[in-house]
Amino acid sequence: MSASAPRSENPHHAEALELIASEAAEAWKTEELLAWAIERFHPRLALSCSFGNPEGLVLLHLMHGIEPASRVFVLDTGRLPQETYDLIDRVRDRYDKDVEVVFPDAGAVQGMVREHGMNLFYESLEKRQLCCRLRKVEPNRRHLAGLDALVTGLRREQNVTRADVAKLEIDEGAGVVKVNPLVDWSHDDVWSFVRSHNVPVNRLHQAGYPSVGCAPCSRAVRPGEDPRAGRWWWENPETKECGLHVEEESEGSGI
Repeated sequence: MSASAPRSENPHHAEALELIASEAAEAWKTEELLAWAIERFHPRLALSCSFGNPEGLVLLHLMHGIEPASRVFVLDTGRLPQETYDLIDRVRDRYDKDVEVVFPDAGAVQGMVREHGMNLFYESLEKRQLCCRLRKVEPNRRHLAGLDALVTGLRREQNVTRADVAKLEIDEGAGVVKVNPLVDWSHDDVWSFVRSHNVPVNRLHQAGYPSVGCAPCSRAVRPGEDPRAGRWWWENPETKECGLHVEEESEGSGI
């Protein structure tokens, strides 16, 4: 994304813009980038964690080591599997962490379901994007309105839509600094860290789910199959985003 000015008056946003323009942060190690972000933006910095991918838990572990009061939030769409809720409670207990649970607008979800049915997302790309927008994108924007910076677990090798993600960006829609410390990590790097630090992860990974989102939109994958094949498997790879990390076209049609 382009580096236009964020909405906040936080003086460190100017420094972030300079780092983005120079690409200096691309040479920083993960811990360096996290320490920089926490020092400048905490407590108006939070980790966006789905509790369905190991990347988010790796970052939670690292951030907790730097600042035990570091913040994390999860979007509860109302369709998450029980295994994800169980993991949230495990994290609360292990790290003594106040996980901020963000919910969608109940009226908007109720209206969508009444009009299109419970499983509208299987019917068309537009309806799936509508569901993602109401259950994830809009609640996310509402929560980001109270932040200056956001940490994500994006990695470049995850999908074709993420191949050009930088370590430091500006989220144009929310007007916050977006910190992506794991963009150059491999899948093996992530799991090596999980094992060596005993990081708690979603137990659905053991059942063949490399990525866990909403229950009806996630499935196990076969050995050797692309990890993202388990998310929205009825769509083309180019559309497999919920809208949190790509720019939207009018009314979310480009999610």
